[in-house]
Amino acid sequence: MSSPTSVPDDDSIVSGPGGAVQLIAPGGQVDREALFALYESSGEFDDDNPVSVTFELTRDLEKRLDRYLVDRVPFLSRTQLQRLIDEEAVTVNGRIPKASTKLRKGDRVVAMLPPPPSSEIPPENIPVEVLFEDDELIVVNKQPGLIVHPARSHKTGTLINALAWHFRHRSGGQLSSVGKDIARPGVVHRLDKLTSGVMVVAKSDTAHWRLAKQFEHRQTSKRYLALVHGRMEPEADLIDLPLGKHPTIKEKYAVRHDETGKPSRTVYRVIEEYEGASLVELELLTGRTHQIRVHLSHIGYPIVGDDLYGGKHSREADFGGTGTEPFLCRQALHATMLGFRHPITNEPMQFIAPLATDIHRAVRLLRAHRFVRALTAPGTVVPRPAE
Repeated sequence: MSSPTSVPDDDSIVSGPGGAVQLIAPGGQVDREALFALYESSGEFDDDNPVSVTFELTRDLEKRLDRYLVDRVPFLSRTQLQRLIDEEAVTVNGRIPKASTKLRKGDRVVAMLPPPPSSEIPPENIPVEVLFEDDELIVVNKQPGLIVHPARSHKTGTLINALAWHFRHRSGGQLSSVGKDIARPGVVHRLDKLTSGVMVVAKSDTAHWRLAKQFEHRQTSKRYLALVHGRMEPEADLIDLPLGKHPTIKEKYAVRHDETGKPSRTVYRVIEEYEGASLVELELLTGRTHQIRVHLSHIGYPIVGDDLYGGKHSREADFGGTGTEPFLCRQALHATMLGFRHPITNEPMQFIAPLATDIHRAVRLLRAHRFVRALTAPGTVVPRPAE
């Protein structure tokens, strides 16, 4: 890597990797297209060795770190930049800061910037189960293994590609333009790649902003079903444990009782008990990354198939059947119910996504061979899976 080049402006000195004059636009902003080109043309930078940019303040701004970065990295939203800060991809004077850290004269801010994805969304004929659609939004039951949107230089094989094809060849309309410049048009909320279940995607810009506001202010209702190892005790409870990045493993999150932990609350209610397992309804009161998975693992009931957090991949034989081939090799977590108000009519809407095939298969086996009892804790909303 060649030495950094500095580009001063009225309140900072900005430096980056080789080619920084091209990477930094006038006024000290990071140029999105130049950053993308740097990742695409050089084998030197990737997810494990991201481009880093340094900002040195030459006067006292009295500004929060996240707001300062919004000015410097205009193609990333404040929420995305806060996520980078949470993931410890930003330092201030060599230390891990908070998004609210106030910047002063002489502070040195170093930000590691992931490659922005291409904004082009090629349509792909990928099957997608539509639960509801009108001119403003579409509600789908996402299959496990499907990424929601393109990330970094990965441009294909996502739900957004599938919806682009669906609109062109089946229903008409298009995704909202909100988020298009970062290859996330219409994306109001997300599910992990291996989590299945109900999602809403916006088709108009007005619907997008109004739905996003409902999610931001926790005016939506979300319930999940999970198959966990062990018979849970008590049968219903509130898990109130702060979460943050795992201290040593990059891709994991953990319960953190230090300054990096953020308040996180999950209500669980057991729906069915089996010998050695439980089917559980989960209600999110906060929305942290991997929240359900970390909370359940921490209290001793990891999700079946979730090997990142202590769960085990399973075969039919593990549920009382005879098959020996693995069939549940992802977290047995399904976003079952989503409720919100229609962004245009304000009508209350609620959608139930049928349980994914692999989890449903495991439930049927457990019912047939290891069933103990069914329960209905107060507050339970999700109906039991059909036989």
